[in-house]
Amino acid sequence: MKVARFHAPGDIRIEDVPEPQPGPGDVKIRVRNCSTCGTDVKIFKFGHHHIRPPRVMGHEIAGEVVEVGADVTGWGPGDRVQVIAAIPCGRCEECRRGRMTGCPNQESMGYHYDGGFAQYMVVPAKVLAVDGLNRIPEGLGFAEASVAEPLACVLNGQELARVGAGDDVVVMGSGPIGCLHVRLARSRGAARVFLVDLNAERLAMAADLVRPDEAICGADTDVVDEVLKLTGGRGADVVITAAASGAAQEQALQMTARQGRISFFGGLPKDDPIIRLDSNLVHYRELTIVGANGSSPAHNKRALRLIADGSVPVSDLITHRLPLAEVMDAIDIVSRGAAIKVTIEP
Repeated sequence: MKVARFHAPGDIRIEDVPEPQPGPGDVKIRVRNCSTCGTDVKIFKFGHHHIRPPRVMGHEIAGEVVEVGADVTGWGPGDRVQVIAAIPCGRCEECRRGRMTGCPNQESMGYHYDGGFAQYMVVPAKVLAVDGLNRIPEGLGFAEASVAEPLACVLNGQELARVGAGDDVVVMGSGPIGCLHVRLARSRGAARVFLVDLNAERLAMAADLVRPDEAICGADTDVVDEVLKLTGGRGADVVITAAASGAAQEQALQMTARQGRISFFGGLPKDDPIIRLDSNLVHYRELTIVGANGSSPAHNKRALRLIADGSVPVSDLITHRLPLAEVMDAIDIVSRGAAIKVTIEP
């Protein structure tokens, strides 16, 4: 079978390898779609400390069961499934307290285990043990189901930031995650959603699809001033930094309303993680700053339902569908910000 394997930074190869065989507690699937994200670009450029090459990449996975291990019950050939990316252990103190996104023993598909840039892959028993294999609802395509994984991360972020009815929400970053934030905020009852980006072309492409109440280009507009004008000087109830930008995080504090919430959704580069934070703004405005890191198996289930019932449409966000042989083209497209969502169809 064909796979895309990471060997070293700058070195991803399309290779022929034997089909994997499931162990007693595993499930083998035919991968139908594995969507790409900015993390794939970072792995290609810099590698990752959890990846021991050669490793099949890809973690936004949907496919069809073709074989189950001897100890597996409840699944069979032909079942259409979506797979979680982040695998909590299910046993540690955080997991027992229901805080699976904070599991210190978390492993990941495409990092610790071979991922979805392959014609076939094995879903390890650890995924089944935490209820991380999900049935795709009838009528929902594999490509759309693969977007449940990033939407699950967005859902976790908005739950932590308590996005709700009547909120004015600013989303900083108009990539696929930013677009999902806009759509999810609307489904959660936000009054207005403003989308911000420095890249005018990508902002325009995203705005044409998700229709924010205002698209603000930070390259030619003072973003803080514009948000304050749009909100009558009050500021936004929620600001989500869906970009790896310290400047965006600093701006977020300046444009948030009293008792507002700020989500540091996008992590910063490990060699430049420090920002200047005016703690008096946090103190006197009674602001809440929350982080957001990945998603739990339960978030994946809820995200899949939100897509299936039309609460968060995603099909139009999938702007490119490429075969496995063109995975490097997909990574280049994502790197240049020339698409919203790119999916690989092995």
